[in-house]
Amino acid sequence: MDNRLLDVLVCPLCKGPLQHDKAAKELICNGDRLAYPIRDGIPIMWADDARDMNAAVNSAVDAGTPSA
Repeated sequence: MDNRLLDVLVCPLCKGPLQHDKAAKELICNGDRLAYPIRDGIPIMWADDARDMNAAVNSAVDAGTPSA
């Protein structure tokens, strides 16, 4: 991913900065807790295609919580 492109890309929802996670091939918005995928070197900046990072945390918490 080109660093010049990273300098101009922002989260489409909050317009906040994005962090590049090279290992996961994602652009991370910490404000909205969304991870936008990068496919074939192209960032997919649609909120509908973004991974909800809160859902992963909530699933892990729910899995560890005993049910009543």
